[in-house]
This record gives sequence, C-alpha cells and structure tokens, in this order.
Amino acid sequence: MKRVRIAKDIMVTKLVTVTPETDVFEAVSNLLKYNLTGAPVIDEKGHYVAVFSERPCLSVMMAAWHAAGADALRAANLPKAGDVMAKNLVTLTPDVDVFDAIALLLQRRISGAPVLDRSRRFLGVFSEHASMTVLLDAAYQQMPTSRVRSFIDADRKRIITEDVGLLDVAQKFLDTQYRRLPVLRGETLVGQISRRDVLRAAQATSGPRSRLEAWREWMTGAASAPASERTQVGAYMDTSAPTVSEDTDLLRIAQIFRKTSARRVPVVQDGHLTGQISRRDLLYAINDLIAHSPKRENPLLYLSSLDHAGPPIH
Repeated sequence: MKRVRIAKDIMVTKLVTVTPETDVFEAVSNLLKYNLTGAPVIDEKGHYVAVFSERPCLSVMMAAWHAAGADALRAANLPKAGDVMAKNLVTLTPDVDVFDAIALLLQRRISGAPVLDRSRRFLGVFSEHASMTVLLDAAYQQMPTSRVRSFIDADRKRIITEDVGLLDVAQKFLDTQYRRLPVLRGETLVGQISRRDVLRAAQATSGPRSRLEAWREWMTGAASAPASERTQVGAYMDTSAPTVSEDTDLLRIAQIFRKTSARRVPVVQDGHLTGQISRRDLLYAINDLIAHSPKRENPLLYLSSLDHAGPPIH
C-alpha cells in the first residue's frame, strides 16, 4: 500500500474555482448548488489569489440585508432557528473511541457531531477540528487511543435556542469561528443549524423572486459604492487564508487545521494553484492507514516518523 507523506499524495486537483471579478451572487449560488463550503480564487493566469468560503457568503448576505432596510426585512418574513434547524442528527457518547468517532464522521460525511450523556444532555461537540488534535497528540505523544470525552468542545457560547432569529444566527457565525450551532431546549438538544442552513434559508425567503435576486436588488440599490465593486468576489474573498506547497507533510497540514479555522488549504506551487486539501481529505488518508493496519498504533507511529514537520504549532 502506498504510504502517503505529503500534500501531493492526497490533494484534490479537480476544483471549482472563481476569480476576483466573478459575480458574488453567482459564486454564492454555485457553492450552494455544488454543496461546497468554499472555492479558491484564481486570476486569469491560474495564479492563486485567495479563498471564497461560506463566511464571506454570510458577509454578502448581511450586507444585502443591511442595504434592504427594515421594511424589506419584515416583508421577507425571515425564519427563526427552530424553523430551519436540522433535527435528524448523528450524535456521539463521551465513551466512544476517538478513532471510531472519526470513522463515523467520514462515513456520514459530516464535519462534527454533538456529544450527549446517557440522559441525552448536551455536553459539547466532537468535530473535524478536534480530530486534528487527536492526530497530533497520537503522533507526538504516542497515544494509541482515547475517548471522545477528552476532545469535546464544550464551549457554551455556541448554544442557541429555537426562537433566535435568522439575522442573529448569521451575525453569530460572523462574530465567531463556529460552523454549526446546537439548538437546545433547556439542556436537551433539539437540533443544529449550520452556516449553510442559514444561506439556504436566506435564499428561500426571497419571496417570489428566484434565488439571490432580492439580494442583488438590495445591494445594487445601495449608494455607498459602485455596484461593480459591491457585487464581485474580490470585495469579500479571504486573502489571509493559509496555503501549503505540494511537499508539505501531513502533520504540518494537521497543525494548520488545528491552529486555524480553515476547513481546506489550497496547494500552491510557484504561485499557481495545483490542488486543495480539506480536513476530510486528511482524515480519510489517516483513517485509511489505520483501517489497513493490523495494529492501530502502527500508522500513528508512522505519523510520528514525519519528524521534518517540526514541533506542534500552539
């Protein structure tokens, strides 16, 4: 079996991309259409420029809503968290083995799962981000296994209730790095709402107009800047997003994912975009090593042999 070591071994090369001049409403629509959380931004020569992701999409949405004014927002009849939250959730218990939990996230193609105790009381979230800590702890500390309870994100600030309005949910996503918010009734989990849920709900509340037509009308009606500047990806893209080269090793990539809120890193070689690696791509690669190993600790020892990654990033 091929032993993956560097970004080039696992990067995805078939990508949906946009340019700084791409219409921002078209970019938002395409992310939702293809079920993507982000797309690299490249110029006409294929040089990497930035990333356009769900977070900038939310900025576009909020800018449109602020431009709309109170009357238009009332007419839009925006829903509350309880109206759009997902209710059929995959959950974990704190005693589940972390590598079994990672395998479950990959199997169900989800980026995180709420953790509940035996009484179904919400304890926190186990996510792809936490999985990066699992991998790094395993590699550097020779941890053969552990339980989900050691890697729960128990931050109570992410919790919302069913009556929180969509605008407030969107603002919470912009003010924090959260990608999903658990919805509680008392201490009981009743649902979860993601950034994508908010964007899809916003599209659905545009009245008789199709898709993002209302957003465009509100934005182009504002007088604060030329319409071309307000409706291009370049006004919202993230130029500070981390990148890696094709020879970056897997542990260094895991460190980037743990240190930052990035869900994917563009692979850039000599200024050109050559691929992209997501948290999920990295987890698939490590999970495959574990699945094909007669002893679970063997791939973890293999990870620790990538010593050119340097010490963990804190």
